[in-house]
Amino acid sequence: KSGLDPGGAWHAWGMACLKAGNLSSAREKFQRCLKPPMDLNQLNHGSRLVQDVIQYLESTVKPTLIADDDYFATLRELEAMLRTRSLSLEIMCEGKIQHNSYYQECLFYLHSYGTNLAIISFYMRHDCMREALLHLLNKESPSEVFIEGVFIPSYESGKLHMLENLLETIDPGLESWGVYLIAACKYLQRKNYYHILYELQQFMKDHVRAAMTCIRFFTHGAKSYTELGGKQTWLLKIKDHLKVYLQEVSRSSGRKKMSCTFRKKMSATDVSRHINTVDLQMEVTKFLHRCESLGTSQMTGSSLPTLFGNNNMKMDVACKVMLEGKNIEEGFGIAFRVLQDFQLETTEVYCKVAKQLVKQQKYNEIRQLLKCVSESGVAAKNDGDNIILNCLNEFKNIPAEDLDNLIQDMDSDENKIQAYVICNKLRSAYLVSVRQEKTRAVQLVQHVRQLAESSGDDVVKAICAQWL
Repeated sequence: KSGLDPGGAWHAWGMACLKAGNLSSAREKFQRCLKPPMDLNQLNHGSRLVQDVIQYLESTVKPTLIADDDYFATLRELEAMLRTRSLSLEIMCEGKIQHNSYYQECLFYLHSYGTNLAIISFYMRHDCMREALLHLLNKESPSEVFIEGVFIPSYESGKLHMLENLLETIDPGLESWGVYLIAACKYLQRKNYYHILYELQQFMKDHVRAAMTCIRFFTHGAKSYTELGGKQTWLLKIKDHLKVYLQEVSRSSGRKKMSCTFRKKMSATDVSRHINTVDLQMEVTKFLHRCESLGTSQMTGSSLPTLFGNNNMKMDVACKVMLEGKNIEEGFGIAFRVLQDFQLETTEVYCKVAKQLVKQQKYNEIRQLLKCVSESGVAAKNDGDNIILNCLNEFKNIPAEDLDNLIQDMDSDENKIQAYVICNKLRSAYLVSVRQEKTRAVQLVQHVRQLAESSGDDVVKAICAQWL
């Protein structure tokens, strides 16, 4: 009469019937106020009313079998019950759920009015993981339901191995679980749970991704190569994963194409290249670890470069190796291989090293660097000169004698003149200029005279004017 929503009254009446143990009457009352969810895959446990019913039934565990009053249920209820049983009992786990009428009631309400997450969570609460997984597959639920309903409860309760065993039992190839497993990996990565991630990737036999996780274990948080020296077992594990992957690829190439869709694929060429990178990183690690322990290490940077980073980071590794040995020559061989293997910009790296040597006042080492570069067999004609020209921006800090020695080491007279001009040594620039072929000498001397005039060097200006 007053137009109020009768749902609350029906729900209260249904709860009263439940508490009185009259299960069939409770179903009839709840049928008038409970509705199935619009989307069975929504990430919640259904309406508050359904949750209250389930909560009460679970808290009232009675060992009695289905009550007599169930025989007086309406035909429609019996049909609904049979439909529910056909969904649930064929995959029912042995034990308390199968033999307890209150748990059967839970399943009736969950299948009639609950979400897939609610059903799966119910199975998981009562140690029926297999049934939870089969329900997930049968309903083709999205991966979010798997994560929330099965995966998180499994690892939080220490049952990850049990989950893995069941996944494998249901589908030995794991193909039907591919989408769910990849989603679980992404979830673990977002949460930074890398140890669980690595364990899962090994179970999935996803060797390429497992190798990538090992790279993270090797590099993450290390502040020095002494620390990386203690983490070299991860480098061996990376190699092991990549080698196993190569074996699997070569085995399957003789047969049909691998049908697996969720494991990361990589060409054999790329895998071999990565194995070479790991080998080279092991050499770099051993070398720099030794340098740090001997105290020859000079460089301190904010981040620790490894060969698993981008090209800039790889160039930093090459610089670090050259600068941290007893002398340039000691680390040059490894650094040169880094530059060649990754096809890095060699001149840029050599110039960077030379500038660092100027800061460290190791002028003889710059000459040793030039010697190593020229003997490497791949240096271009002017590489050595360009390295020196790049250092000369710091010329104010270089003692006069060392500066002269460096410029004298240059191959090209033109570059020597340019170097002397950069360093404001106009008299020396003049002396080299006059030794050139006559026409070129005139141009060079004229240029030196203009510079002398603009810098107020009357002596060099007069000498140039007299020669011209």
